[in-house]
Amino acid sequence: MDQRINQLAKLLIRYSTALQPGEKVLIETVDDALPLAKALVEEAYKANAIPFLSHKHSQMSHALLKGASAEQLALIGQWEAERMRSMDAYIAIRATANMCEMADILPTQMQLYQKHWIKPVHLDIRVQNTKWCVLRYPSPSMAQQANMSTEAFDNFFFAVCTLDYAKMAQAMDPLIDLLNRTDKVALIGPNTDLVFSIKGIPAIKCSGLRNIPDGEVYTAPVKNSIYGVLNYNTPALYQGVTYENIRLEFSEGKIIKATANDSEKINNILDTDPGSRFIGEFALGLNPHINEPLKDTLFDEKISGSFHFTPGNAYNKAFNGNQSAIHWDLVCIQTPKYGGGEIWFDDVLVRKDGRFTLPELQGLNPENLV
Repeated sequence: MDQRINQLAKLLIRYSTALQPGEKVLIETVDDALPLAKALVEEAYKANAIPFLSHKHSQMSHALLKGASAEQLALIGQWEAERMRSMDAYIAIRATANMCEMADILPTQMQLYQKHWIKPVHLDIRVQNTKWCVLRYPSPSMAQQANMSTEAFDNFFFAVCTLDYAKMAQAMDPLIDLLNRTDKVALIGPNTDLVFSIKGIPAIKCSGLRNIPDGEVYTAPVKNSIYGVLNYNTPALYQGVTYENIRLEFSEGKIIKATANDSEKINNILDTDPGSRFIGEFALGLNPHINEPLKDTLFDEKISGSFHFTPGNAYNKAFNGNQSAIHWDLVCIQTPKYGGGEIWFDDVLVRKDGRFTLPELQGLNPENLV
């Protein structure tokens, strides 16, 4: 077996979920991730933990969702919720062969799926009550999506996923302290001028514990404090559909106008429930190895020099009162190649063109994290 797989499995079991003897971990795979899944089971036993397995197939999920009733999805959600409640940890390996597999599922069906399955199982239980980590697994389709050879993408994947996250965690501390002291945030860039408050909302660092790859610090805006306009410059693949040129207008925290390459579909998503037109997360991307979008949220939200501003559910650790069945991380890159931009905290310039300007935050610039 590729030793990089064993190294990644050890990182996930010993660091990301920090499994202790007797703890139960659900290892869930989507499509073909057998080598890593097997290594995780073996590493879990070495830690004297108790592994459980779940396997899903994206084409089978497509067939199921296409005709599923609300009652059927609610029953599935009940089953999976009961299982999730009994777990101490959860590791998901998403090796989806076709990222657009759900593209032709009706929006009404996807809303039922989010409401009756994803929200009760994952947003309400797994995210809030387990030690969890979600990652991809390299495949030819992912390499193609990244415009890379299979070998080059494999090398990129393992470099990103096995970064020194403990070093990153230490470098994040000054940013956490600054965010926790900040009231007003301003985001400025091409066709973007947005202001909001984060006063009283905790800042949380993500350094290899909940996502692999990782590298972000997040908080949330005060729910009704957002005013202005935000143009995202990164394609977003959501529920099998690619959205581009997303533009959101805000007043009193609410998205009052949304346009994209498919404005009808994006508004269907934002009309999922009352909370889906409010923002649940504001985060800064910090991973030094990720510089270009892959149309994969787990990678793109960590792009060095980016931020994401997320319609939907807020995390309990940085809760602003917003609840929703969706949580959609939309990304804007502020490096010079993508038009640049500025982030201001309480009228002080903190980041310009993707690079931190304050002396205490220099450790988070890319060259200091590799």
